[in-house]
Amino acid sequence: MPTERVDYRRIANDIAEKIESGELTPGEKLPSTRELAEQHKVHISTINRVMTILKDRGVVEGHPGKGVYVAETGQSD
Repeated sequence: MPTERVDYRRIANDIAEKIESGELTPGEKLPSTRELAEQHKVHISTINRVMTILKDRGVVEGHPGKGVYVAETGQSD
């Protein structure tokens, strides 16, 4: 679905921008997949794709059973 493709890229870039701007800080827990899907009005599978992109970029880290957090690495103080 073409709309989903645009949505996941837009959402991934939006979250990455919030991290880069400091709105989301290293070690901060992101909302759950379900919460993000509701916020962005997309399917959970779209958010799963977003998280994969952000993990591949190294800006978030997944902790099984605990959630997804802003990565500690790559941040300068």
